Amino acid sequence: MNGTTTSPDSAPLPYPQTPTSANDWFVRHGICKAHWAQAQGFDRMTVVDLLRGRLKGLRGEAHRAAVALGLKADPKAQPANDPSAVVRSWSS
Repeated sequence: MNGTTTSPDSAPLPYPQTPTSANDWFVRHGICKAHWAQAQGFDRMTVVDLLRGRLKGLRGEAHRAAVALGLKADPKAQPANDPSAVVRSWSS
């Protein structure tokens, strides 16, 4: 088979997810969380702690993993008409 395909174990989860739905996604697709974390470049315990609710994904690797798990929206993928994405300049 030619072409590029993305296997589920190397793809981010669809947004939005809850920790429970993300766990269910791994079970439905038969994917080991440790292998998924390694394929994404994350520490296994960061992923496990996010799914258990021990981490919120506020900064650094935890934030990047939360985005890949679909627990948080990707800040780079905001629509152009989103008012929160507008940068205002202050004039004196």
